[in-house]
Amino acid sequence: MLAIIFVVTLLLFASPLVIGFLGMLAPAFAWLPALNMHQPSLLGWQQLFAWPDLIDSIGLTLLSGLGSTLLALWWCYLILRRYWLSPKWHKIERLLAPLLAFPHIAFVLGFGLMFSSTGWLARIWHHAGFADTLYPNLIHDHFGLGLLFALAIKETPFLLLMSISILKQLDIKRLYQVSISLGYNHQQTWHMVILPLWLPKLRLAIFAVAGYGLAVVDVALIIGPTHPSTLSMLIWQWFTDGDLTQLPRAAAGALLLFGIVIITFGLLRLAEWWRLSYSTSWQYRGAIQHPARRIPSPIAAFFSHGLLLLPLVMLPILVIWSFALRWRFPDLLPSRYSVRFWQQQLEPLQQLISNSIFLALISSLCALIMVILCLEYRQKYQRGIPTTLIAIPMVAPQLSLLFGMQTAISFIPGQYFWLWVSWSHWLYVFPYIYLTLDGPWRSYDQRLDQTARSLGLNGWQTWWRVKFPQLKPALWLAFAVGCSVSLAQYLPTQMLGAGRVSTLTTEAVTLASGQDRRISAIYGLLQGLLPLVFFTIAMMLAQRKTSPAQTRISR
Repeated sequence: MLAIIFVVTLLLFASPLVIGFLGMLAPAFAWLPALNMHQPSLLGWQQLFAWPDLIDSIGLTLLSGLGSTLLALWWCYLILRRYWLSPKWHKIERLLAPLLAFPHIAFVLGFGLMFSSTGWLARIWHHAGFADTLYPNLIHDHFGLGLLFALAIKETPFLLLMSISILKQLDIKRLYQVSISLGYNHQQTWHMVILPLWLPKLRLAIFAVAGYGLAVVDVALIIGPTHPSTLSMLIWQWFTDGDLTQLPRAAAGALLLFGIVIITFGLLRLAEWWRLSYSTSWQYRGAIQHPARRIPSPIAAFFSHGLLLLPLVMLPILVIWSFALRWRFPDLLPSRYSVRFWQQQLEPLQQLISNSIFLALISSLCALIMVILCLEYRQKYQRGIPTTLIAIPMVAPQLSLLFGMQTAISFIPGQYFWLWVSWSHWLYVFPYIYLTLDGPWRSYDQRLDQTARSLGLNGWQTWWRVKFPQLKPALWLAFAVGCSVSLAQYLPTQMLGAGRVSTLTTEAVTLASGQDRRISAIYGLLQGLLPLVFFTIAMMLAQRKTSPAQTRISR
């Protein structure tokens, strides 16, 4: 039974990846029988390279995507170097769960309300006496710096979380003591001893951050550059164009974006190799010749506290805007408050919230069950799903993969939009739940199962009475992670749902394109609070004591 379910899961997971690639490749070479394009050609590529701002869009894509990845990695390293061995690290670690639960869309909506030309910082700038000085607007700026900084701030907690298990495996305290005894100072120990061991193990997380930053659409729609826009934005505009003859150009752009992401991964791997080679040679020459530069304490403190707390600052900003009736510029606070906009949106919000919760629960529950069965199969037969295959949905550009899936699904008769959206959510939820439970399953002591079986329990009783109580906190955490990932999905819902399936995320992005800020704040606030609710419930259930009937070993 385990083998059958494992094969079914593998097919369900691998088939959309193959379908997505083929569905992107065929229209990229103008093979679309539904549009009377029966002969492959280079029409799409000719249209793509004829676009006047293509080079500028590619440059903006690399600047925002690669720049945000390197900046987030640098911030993550500074925070770890300063606080890992200090008592304050436990406070930072407790912050990571709510920061990761806070979706990109909710954060970016708050980011826009804070950093726009009429945002909160602009009001403070005006009252500080700089009214005659040009305010540095980061929203829709020409160089995409706002997009770069927003992505870097939001991805830093993710890299910190991925680093925790890595640094625990490396036993940093022992490495630090040995390095200090050999004459290295604190900065040199981290720079030339710990970093070369930490960086290669973080490679998958770095690729995931880079892949998301290079192909992001929802965040770029809200705060990204517009003239020209990033390549992912161009592809999205071509894909949503009413003229279906533009699909070859959109598919060619999606394939080009996929190639850019792969090349970027190669460049990051080359940079990692160069950095590790430099560290190795430095270790042989000694610490005196190349002392590490010390980051001033105030700057390091800002990177650790200010950047980590900034996403949480967006919540009160969204709350204030959602109740603001009159807020003239440059007033620091609204002059009048009202619940009018909440009352106006109450009815549509009920449907949107129920849709979002339904998709989150169904995709996360299905993914959780299949992950448990796959991990049990791996534990029993020592064969599992390759990590490289698991990581593809995390690192591959969503736009390219979903474009191919949407093209392939269009050949299937019938309108099964809810099925396709649920399937796409499951595809992106599954890797996160799998990687969340991979460590607890590997660290589980199988001698407990052997003891339980020797006392007369069968396989199911052993799992339910012995293994489940041990892994229950990890299971609830993985379920909450899956729900938060599902709640944040914009492109899968929009593309495979064909506009028929609406969630809080899709409406929040739509309303952020120029509607009333107060309504946008309401949707952003609720979209940010829902994952926090799931994490809170999961933590409460994980801390509940197991019933005596469940922990009893004997029959």
